[in-house]
Formats: sequence, C-alpha cells, structure tokens
Amino acid sequence: MFNIALFEPEIPQNTGNIARLCAATGCHLHLIGPLGFSLREKHLKRAGLDYWHLVDVHIYDSFEDFTTKHSNARFYYITAKGKHCYTEFDFQPGDFFVFGSETHGLPEELLAANRESCLRIPMVSGARCLNLSNSVAIVVYSALHKQMFRGLS
Repeated sequence: MFNIALFEPEIPQNTGNIARLCAATGCHLHLIGPLGFSLREKHLKRAGLDYWHLVDVHIYDSFEDFTTKHSNARFYYITAKGKHCYTEFDFQPGDFFVFGSETHGLPEELLAANRESCLRIPMVSGARCLNLSNSVAIVVYSALHKQMFRGLS
C-alpha cells in the first residue's frame, strides 16, 4: 500500500509502534540509518508485539542509499515546517512518507530541496511537535481513507 520511511529513528518504542501500524495496514517500513538503537532492542520488540512477521522491513545505511533504491518513487516529507497540510494531497499506493528523527526531524537541506513535498500536521501555535508514532498513524490513516481503505477489512 504505502511506504513509511523513518530517517535516523532514535526511540525503539516509537519504531516498534510504527512497525505494528505497518503490520495492521499493509504498509512497508523503511529504516534509514544510522539507527539510534539495535534492532534486537527489547523495547522495539515489545512495542511491535508479535506482529513482526507481518511487517515488510527494509534497512538502509544512509538516505542516499534509500533514495537510490527508490529513484522513481514519490516522496512526501512530514515536518512541522511543511508548506502544505497533509490533507491537501491525493496519495497513491506506493507513495513514501518520510519522517525525521524524534529529536532532530529531517535535515534542513533536504526540506529546502523539496519544499513542495513537505507536509505538516496542523497543531496549535506554540506546540513543537507530535509524537513520531502518532504522526505516522495520522498521515497513514488519512491516506488510507482517501483510498477508501482498499485492501483492509
């Protein structure tokens, strides 16, 4: 369905929760290193529960490695600095939603080079950001809604 890419994730519980979301929605999970934890981390496994066998996980050493392997894909960068609201687009199966690390977000040069593809989740003034796994769930379920939840029961 859709692709969730986590750029240098730092908190294993967030990644585990996102893996569980991917298992429940049929999304593919892409982890772009360096990762801030081991994939053997008990908190990662616990948050993902027994869903790991249902998750299609891809791991990349760098952002360049990631984009090279998916050079023909459409990427949307989710950031509090986004020009557009995430609800403004009609996403298509195969699209990539790229999320930054919990403490640093996405690199400024990446955002500057892709302004038209930078999407934000509206929040009240003064709020810095949402939890990473909550942000992923908001965007994924909105995209699935626009696809009329095709393939899900």
